[in-house]
Amino acid sequence: MRSFFFTSESVTEGHPDKVSDQISDGVLDAVMRDDPSGRVACETFVTTRLALVGGEITADGDLDVEGIVRRTIREIGYDGFDPEFDASTLQFENRIHPQSPDIAGGVGGSDAPLGAGDQGIMFGFAVDETEELMPLPIQLAHRLAERLAEVRKTGKLDYLRPDGKTQVMVRYEGSRPASVEKVLISTHHQEGIDKEQMSREVFDTVVTEVIPQGMMSESLDFIFNPSGNFVIGGPVADTGLTGRKVIVDTYGGYARHGGGCFSGKDATKVDRSAAYAARWAAKNLVAAGVASKLEIQLSYAIGRPEPFSIHVETFDTHELDPERIEGVVTEVFDFRPGVIIDHLGLTSPIFRPTAAYGHFGRPGFAWEQLDKVEDIRRAAGL
Repeated sequence: MRSFFFTSESVTEGHPDKVSDQISDGVLDAVMRDDPSGRVACETFVTTRLALVGGEITADGDLDVEGIVRRTIREIGYDGFDPEFDASTLQFENRIHPQSPDIAGGVGGSDAPLGAGDQGIMFGFAVDETEELMPLPIQLAHRLAERLAEVRKTGKLDYLRPDGKTQVMVRYEGSRPASVEKVLISTHHQEGIDKEQMSREVFDTVVTEVIPQGMMSESLDFIFNPSGNFVIGGPVADTGLTGRKVIVDTYGGYARHGGGCFSGKDATKVDRSAAYAARWAAKNLVAAGVASKLEIQLSYAIGRPEPFSIHVETFDTHELDPERIEGVVTEVFDFRPGVIIDHLGLTSPIFRPTAAYGHFGRPGFAWEQLDKVEDIRRAAGL
């Protein structure tokens, strides 16, 4: 039986790229509250003393972009400890303009079926190695990052700052995860805190709370802040840009990625909505027992409602003929953008929570619901 190692990483909500993602999705949510038919393609750039928001937005209602920017940054935690990036004092620039009429015309409106907002390829994936039907390495990396933010915000480790990264290496025996062999945490922190103290306390309050006892290797290698000090962090240490963490956002490199980011895009952009739908379909198919590992590829042409193509890959874990599985997929799921948007509720202001700690494998998102399992089993004759 082949043994191998696989590693995935996550980042905290205070990572510069995630600051940008949350601002862009905060703008999207504000548009959706006032105008669910609004069109948004919003990009954010953050660096020392500056936040710049640009892109294409066409919507009814007033949009307080500066207020969204400052509020989001404050809620993340950049509020007073570093004058080089502070919610109250940073410079704000607005470079938003309306959506191109060519794109708007191609997507269509109420008189015709909604067409895809762009061409592209999207992937959805599920595997039965965790309760959430996610790959174990990325699931644990996300939960470590989330826990880092929790102990910071509750004051349990009040010397932590918002920026941070996690990395988890899992040993597989055959196709199954066997143990967690390495954990890496790099976390932004207040000046003057002893590194050994931080390492011990982060391990005790974060690592042991997240890594299941039965999965933790007896020889676990815990690496903490390997570069030494991490006093300067966030957008002061590195620029942030919307859409630069697409592997973190999806499956941690365990499954393929079509290349398009999610944050700041309304659901007519199939980069986002079709990737959500493909995950929803893949998760339901694995939960129904069609396969233990399954990936769906969707592709679209701009302005066309029907997918350009649909492909299903089971990695030889299928319980029925792969061609039959593709027939079940087309019978049970409708991947036209308008149908996806309606079924998953993608005109509601639900997007900012997706912008940190992963878009998949988290309860509460509509694309994580297992509402098609019985339909799949019936169609598949299982």
